[in-house]
Amino acid sequence: GLGGLIKIRGDRCWRDLTCMDFHYETQPVPNPMAYVLHRSPWWFHRFETLSNHFLELVVPFFVFLGRSMCILHGALQILFQVVLIVSGNLSFLNWLTIVPSLACFDDATLAFLFPSGPGGLKDRVLKMQEEEAQGPRAVQTYGCVARRLVNLAMGVLIAGLSVPVVLNLLSPRQIMNSSFHPLRIVNTYGAFGSITKERTEVILQGTASPNASAPDAEWKDYEFKCKPGDLRRRPCLISPYHYRLDWLMWFAAFQTYEHNEWIIHLAGKLLANDAQALSLLGVNPFEGTAPPRWVRGEHYRYKFSRPGGRHAAEGKWWIRKRLGPYFPPLRLQDLKGYFKSREWPEPEPK
Repeated sequence: GLGGLIKIRGDRCWRDLTCMDFHYETQPVPNPMAYVLHRSPWWFHRFETLSNHFLELVVPFFVFLGRSMCILHGALQILFQVVLIVSGNLSFLNWLTIVPSLACFDDATLAFLFPSGPGGLKDRVLKMQEEEAQGPRAVQTYGCVARRLVNLAMGVLIAGLSVPVVLNLLSPRQIMNSSFHPLRIVNTYGAFGSITKERTEVILQGTASPNASAPDAEWKDYEFKCKPGDLRRRPCLISPYHYRLDWLMWFAAFQTYEHNEWIIHLAGKLLANDAQALSLLGVNPFEGTAPPRWVRGEHYRYKFSRPGGRHAAEGKWWIRKRLGPYFPPLRLQDLKGYFKSREWPEPEPK
């Protein structure tokens, strides 16, 4: 429910039902299905957004409406997470969300999974339940009473700690992905509270040319394991895995390198052909050769090509337009002072 409230308050597109017009193309690491779903009709995107609101704002309350509604809640939530898994590489997030939904299914609901013949597991469980129901009612022990008191105390504690969280959600200056207490028991975490409307990418490039400004300098792209880069590379499918560097590059493209100093640290590692850093990438254009003399970051806007269109016919999944430099060409010697001031170990060329 909190995730749904964060979305409603966080971005206008969740209110005018247009968020799914952008989501598939601009999510952290799109997969092949996202390429297809991005071109869905406008009315289907509106239906998706309405379904998201229903599943995040209404369905969570089904758990309080009895056994049948709790089962329906579990089934809908699992279906929702499976759809998300199929449509995007959100890694382990969706798989973990499925786990608590399994608690909605009791023994009777799951009985069809087990053999029902005489002496089978299902038959033995039913007999045990009948015997327990016919036997004398168990006397409450001190441990049982203590457990109930602890449960009640925890409920009161969580309700009290949730007050500032709810007030934040109702505030016009809502804060996302924050905790309001040192214990961090409750928070305002919500994925995709706002949707980016265009996809930008930082493309790291290196050259062996002694002069980075020379017109004939050949700049070669470093390819990551999954994030968009090569226009002809098919979007990957990695769930439930998580390439952290690819995700960080998605966030870095929203800001400047001054806000993401780690990307300059990475550039220094590439200038030294550092094996550990290169293991996080998909393609090293300087493998088996001397390290590049210069490394730079270029900023591009990416869009999905149109299925059946000219770019798709050329084998391109993406089209892109250069926006400008992300960070200027750098040499390893240029970074010595930068590394020293931040107490980073200076990379040694390999």
